[in-house]
Amino acid sequence: MDTNILLESGTNELEILEFKVADNYYGINVAKIREILTYQHVTPVPNSHPFVEGIFMPRDTMISVINLRKCLGYENDPSIIGLFFITNFNNLNTAFHVDEVLGIHRVSWEDINTPDGTISSDDKGVSTGVLKLEDRLVVILDFEKIVSNINPETGLKVSDMDNYESRDRSKSPILLAEDSALLSKLIQECLHKAGYTNLIVNENGQAAWDKLVEFYNKGTVLDDVHLVITDIEMPQMDGHRLTKLIKDHDVMKNIPVVIFSSLINEEIRRKGEAVGADAQLTKPEIGKLVSAVDELVDKYEHARK
Repeated sequence: MDTNILLESGTNELEILEFKVADNYYGINVAKIREILTYQHVTPVPNSHPFVEGIFMPRDTMISVINLRKCLGYENDPSIIGLFFITNFNNLNTAFHVDEVLGIHRVSWEDINTPDGTISSDDKGVSTGVLKLEDRLVVILDFEKIVSNINPETGLKVSDMDNYESRDRSKSPILLAEDSALLSKLIQECLHKAGYTNLIVNENGQAAWDKLVEFYNKGTVLDDVHLVITDIEMPQMDGHRLTKLIKDHDVMKNIPVVIFSSLINEEIRRKGEAVGADAQLTKPEIGKLVSAVDELVDKYEHARK
């Protein structure tokens, strides 16, 4: 498959790896995957989480293996050997044991539908979107949620904010684009602790862009938004596309944009730089996020005086 367009930034496209567990179809953003391996022997670890098969060491790197059959509530089938794909996000390598890999599809975020509350609740759902491919529905799984459910230390380190000195920043409005309701809530709590109580919350990049355009049409966008925080992976419009739209706009380009995502690595960082992001941080680093927000908001507000 020709993936040259994915080397460009802000196209609102992604590649989805489609795989099967039991008789159902699931997907993961290829940007999360480091490697696909045939099944290898796994060493069980006593007293580990029931979803964790154990550990193995490809090329002297110890990696935990999560059994997606168990995680998704399916019974084990001894006749299926399956295979592993190794992911990297939140600065963590994890292997997932699946039944079968079917292929890679290039799609637009506009094609991915947000699941409603009956499919994905704030605390239990592990789906971030649903993609229709030909005659089947492919459920995009929230792998960060799966891992953080097993080990909460891999999620946002909210404890980083315990000793943070707060000040009143209510006159500094921040626009947030984050599709995970749980992560959005945690980010908002941390920003509130830091004194940022004027938050404009959006569930994806398209909703965030619509809000910015609304402010622009009123002639108040530079007053109504002093900084944007955006995730990368979001249905309808991703964070790179949102950042590009802001930075290509004659007026909005001066608004600082922080990309806050579990996907930040060398390649993703280059894409963020290409679309003009002012800062890029990986999701466990909530303390660093607030520090970056402080610096960029101060610079923005000083420049406007």
